Amino acid sequence: MSTQGIPTPPRRASDGGARPWSVGLDVGGTKVLGVLLDAGGVVRHQLRSASVAGADGVVATAVAVVEELAAGAGIAVTELAGVGIGLPGVVDPTDGTVEHAVNLGIEERTPLAALVAERLGVRVRVENDLTVAVVGAAHTVDGEHASTDDAVVHDLAFLALGTGLAAGLLLEGRLRRGSTGGAGEIGHLTLVPDGLPCKCGQLGCLEQYASGSALDAAWPSRYGRPAPEELFAAAEAGDARAVEIRDQFAWAVAAAVRILVLTCDVELVVIGGGVSALGQPLLRAVTAELEREAQASPFLATMGLAKRVSLAPADVPVGAVGAALLGRGEYV
Repeated sequence: MSTQGIPTPPRRASDGGARPWSVGLDVGGTKVLGVLLDAGGVVRHQLRSASVAGADGVVATAVAVVEELAAGAGIAVTELAGVGIGLPGVVDPTDGTVEHAVNLGIEERTPLAALVAERLGVRVRVENDLTVAVVGAAHTVDGEHASTDDAVVHDLAFLALGTGLAAGLLLEGRLRRGSTGGAGEIGHLTLVPDGLPCKCGQLGCLEQYASGSALDAAWPSRYGRPAPEELFAAAEAGDARAVEIRDQFAWAVAAAVRILVLTCDVELVVIGGGVSALGQPLLRAVTAELEREAQASPFLATMGLAKRVSLAPADVPVGAVGAALLGRGEYV
């Protein structure tokens, strides 16, 4: 466990009072990242643990991480205002159940929140990983993008470029999950008619052109580094094929940004997920494409798309931070 002092802009609690300590967990197929958030909105302790597959494994790991984070701060688990857990899969935040979380070995409907709460003796809230990410991004994003005095962006999309592609949505300060939890699944919008086949059964889905798996397929790793890193390095070195693939990728990500802005008019699209580790080279490629498109369209020029794109902060675990905020009752 490592102690952190990551300052994050405060988000007004839903009851208008002081915000107590809480724990947030970002649970993935290979690791669990937990943070302890203090009353001032600062990450005080951080812990990374290996994931254990299956419902029993996920519960046991979650409990162990929460207990160790609380112990590191010298507080009892029962003093926490709550625990939030973000994870992939079909999540019902109203009853705390999870199903079809295939990367975690959870297929059947499982009352995860209740199982963890029973072990810890505190309130537990379970949310989809994109939901916690968009909350964490809103809480930590650079205040220059905010339109309110408390330096919080209230209209924001978190665009996750990982194995797949999807977005979390915060609109007018409220989470938008959709009537069936499917809001933000833009990766399965058709980008290229009759294009590459997608596992969803359609052709030409956006996810097939703007995701980590798309880059893995188009430019397989040759030297053991992540495919996106090798591709962008080759393009920077002047490899013509790499330039072509990089530019097509930037075009597809720009399309995702355009879709989010033109449907929801969000103030900011924050790019996260594994591919975002590319950092500024990725941001430059995407904004250059958006600026190129704006030059050809007076309408797009008025929307200022290139200025609405940002990268998730590399030094802040936005998913775990968002889970901690939701766990103590904010944004719900």
